[in-house]
Amino acid sequence: MTDRDPLLDPVLDPAAMRKQYRADGLAEQDLATHPMDQFTRWFEDAARAALHGTLYEPNAMVVSTADAEGRPSSRTVLMKQYDTDGFVFFTNYDSRKGRDLTENPHVALLFPWHPLARQVIVTGTARRTGRDETAAYFRTRPHGSQLGAWASAQSSVIGSRTELDTAYAALEARYPEDEQVPVPPHWGGFRVTPETIEFWQGRENRLHDRLRYVARPDGTWKVERLSP
Repeated sequence: MTDRDPLLDPVLDPAAMRKQYRADGLAEQDLATHPMDQFTRWFEDAARAALHGTLYEPNAMVVSTADAEGRPSSRTVLMKQYDTDGFVFFTNYDSRKGRDLTENPHVALLFPWHPLARQVIVTGTARRTGRDETAAYFRTRPHGSQLGAWASAQSSVIGSRTELDTAYAALEARYPEDEQVPVPPHWGGFRVTPETIEFWQGRENRLHDRLRYVARPDGTWKVERLSP
């Protein structure tokens, strides 16, 4: 514990933490026709920022789910693919998010690109990827990550770190580096099909630009400007 009162210390006081965004704005006429094309533009900017060390893991996104009773939960997950059909991530289907999405497919994604004063917020529905697609991605994972997918009963309570390390060591002995690791039946992907995609650009005086694509029934998109 510290004797310093955070309310008296501007370094520790959340109310005193303030960043003035001086980024260029985002105008409707500058948007791509399709939101995934616009996402590509911004994702490329984020990837370049990561290459220069100003942003960490541009494919990290906060995934928010809710169970059948509406109780929400959020966690950070790595997006591993995106295309015109949406965004893909992989997980243990028995995890909290896996169980939530089985009960309630509605989901929200948030890409928090703070160094660029940008966010992308997605709402949509999730469905499992096919096993062939899951297996193809699983084979690209490092050997240790493949073993980890078996060793971890994600989101379940365990007695100690030793229990996890022991399970991993047993798998490592069973499947050495040159041995193919089978795809766990309880592990796979989710593809999030967007219903809305909001592009948030920080501006001065908290007058941010917020442009949201909304899917129409005919497959086209309309753009709305939201008040900050």
